[in-house]
Amino acid sequence: MILAIVFLPLLAAAIAGLGNKALGFTPAKLITTGALFVSCALSWPIFIGFMAGTETAHVTPVLKWIVSGGMDAAWALRVDALTAVMLVVITSVSALVHLYSWGYMSEDPDQPRFFAYLSLFTFAMLMLVTADSLVQMFFGWEGVGLASYLLIGFWFRKPTAQAAAIKAFVVNRVGDLGFMLGIFGTFLVFGTVSIPAILAAAPNMAGSTIGFLWFRADTLTVLCLLLFVGAMGKSAQLGLHTWLPDAMEGPTPVSALIHAATMVTAGVFMVCRLSPMFEMAPVALDVVRFVGAATCLFAATCGLVQTDIKRVIAYSTCSQLGYMFFAAGVGAYGAAMFHLFTHAFFKALLFLGAGSVIHAMHHEQDMRYYGGLRKEIPLTFWAMMMGTLAITGVGIPGLVGLPNIGFAGFHSKDAIIEAGWASGNPGVWFVGVLVALLTSFYSWRVMFLTFWGQPRWVNSEHVQHAVHDAHGHDHGHDHAHDAHHTDDAHGNPAQAEDAGHAPTTHGPSQQELKVGTGGYHPHESPLPMLVPLGVLSLGAIAAGFVFHGYFIEPEAGAHFWKGALAFREHLMHAMHEVPVPIKLSATVAMLLGLYTAWYAYIRNTRFPAIVAEQFSVLYDFLLHKWYFDELYNLLFVRPAFAIGRLLWHRGDEQTIDRFGPNGSAWLVQLGSRGAAKLQSGYLYSYAFVMLIGLTAAVTWAIAG
Repeated sequence: MILAIVFLPLLAAAIAGLGNKALGFTPAKLITTGALFVSCALSWPIFIGFMAGTETAHVTPVLKWIVSGGMDAAWALRVDALTAVMLVVITSVSALVHLYSWGYMSEDPDQPRFFAYLSLFTFAMLMLVTADSLVQMFFGWEGVGLASYLLIGFWFRKPTAQAAAIKAFVVNRVGDLGFMLGIFGTFLVFGTVSIPAILAAAPNMAGSTIGFLWFRADTLTVLCLLLFVGAMGKSAQLGLHTWLPDAMEGPTPVSALIHAATMVTAGVFMVCRLSPMFEMAPVALDVVRFVGAATCLFAATCGLVQTDIKRVIAYSTCSQLGYMFFAAGVGAYGAAMFHLFTHAFFKALLFLGAGSVIHAMHHEQDMRYYGGLRKEIPLTFWAMMMGTLAITGVGIPGLVGLPNIGFAGFHSKDAIIEAGWASGNPGVWFVGVLVALLTSFYSWRVMFLTFWGQPRWVNSEHVQHAVHDAHGHDHGHDHAHDAHHTDDAHGNPAQAEDAGHAPTTHGPSQQELKVGTGGYHPHESPLPMLVPLGVLSLGAIAAGFVFHGYFIEPEAGAHFWKGALAFREHLMHAMHEVPVPIKLSATVAMLLGLYTAWYAYIRNTRFPAIVAEQFSVLYDFLLHKWYFDELYNLLFVRPAFAIGRLLWHRGDEQTIDRFGPNGSAWLVQLGSRGAAKLQSGYLYSYAFVMLIGLTAAVTWAIAG
């Protein structure tokens, strides 16, 4: 069964990719989507089996892979509770994204290539989570990096998409260098790359030291920190996060698959998989906790002021990943995986819902040009509402006899915040509560700007183009990627795309211009896009209260995980015994964020502009994402380009070429010109040369 789950996506990717347009659009989509739904259908029984206690951890050998000296890296698929969680997350979201793409990419001319890339990415991610050795994990790790590069840059004719793909690839290479050094060091210390063998031997290395750079340090601390650098890159943690917002240049289904449910969670999965090793390195856990909390806060502040709907959700993803890491940093690995599980459903829902809004608004992604859409696209509105209720943590705390029930994020995010307090880290708890408030604010800001208020569509250049085309000036249907080749209404490179469906429009009346519609009539998405929204909405509603016991309840959790990760039962008990104000803190923060967003964007719509003007320095600081891109451009990008130009002009052109091939060619050319002067073609010239040669020979003979 596990072989079929892992290799069906690879087979489908090979058929669709090699067949490409010769295979045809529909067969390519049927093969790839069908393979993912089969993998999904096979994954859920494994997960349910671990919940029921009927399934046990096992390893399925595939083949002998690398045998070199003392290293034996067999290719084998490990299945335990941790793997089962990731299997259902990856295959479920990927299958729904494949189906969604039937509608979203319906007008794109390169559909077989797109679906092949999606399936290839899914295979690489499945290889990562089923790895039984660090080398196999690294194979999947690099595989998802390659596939993400291909998917982010899918619209390769668009310069911003090319730049975003390269940026993601380069930034992840920085993290992957740390991951490789961690793998090398782990093999050096333990003499094996087998994950079970490493985790079994980790306690014996506690307290030992190793030489690293110019000093000696705790062995496990060094190894865990190096491995965590890899997690920081793949999961977009503070410092190596800059690629994630720019990755929104790819098609929206890519954002839902890679940047919500799968690749960005690889770092969290790796830390939890190696959690027994991290437990032996408390300093490394302190770093994980600090980086997670800092990322959580940083990304939430950036999300407050973004106007691109996808970028708000991207920074939300970065922030939620920070939650997962600081949960792991306090030792609540079960809570980290629980939030990973629930986050996959509601964040994929939000991304796909945003894609449905963009589709309805004819490529427009700027929320300032939305408004009043809840009656125009009601199904999308309710799907986005479910996702917002989940991410903000709406629920009823189980106090004074009330049932402890709520949307997905209520159970998983609140558990992390409570774990921060229960572990004796009040600073981390405070950051978690503050970020909960910020999350509520920017999430409801998206909803209010998009679905409430008066329509502001008339100011959108994309909408104006749609209305203009509907007046008999239609220049042909835009393919999904063609929308990216022009600048938007704000003078910035276009960052939007649609599913290629022509909107329903008519000539604008004076009344329509007055109310801001401009004569444009948004339309609901097609069925292939709405079905995934409905299924993911169920996950956003029910994933929390249905599954929380298996992830974080002391007894049930220990029975479910069965050693797949380090499960601290005493911490889980302490989480349930925190004081009432601590239990209520996240809910109070959520309500404060909701009220503030309502006041700013419904009650008093001038309030945001007033605040931005009064705190202009802070507003610009957040709008420029804490100036990380500008700082990196100054410290790394410009010097790298300067060094490149120096080596190019001075090193390559003026040194290597000058004294190498170009210099040799110049000497040959010079000699040829001299020889050409001797080859005059006149007989007396040749006779004169022969006479000179004969005279020289006789002179030499006489002198000798």
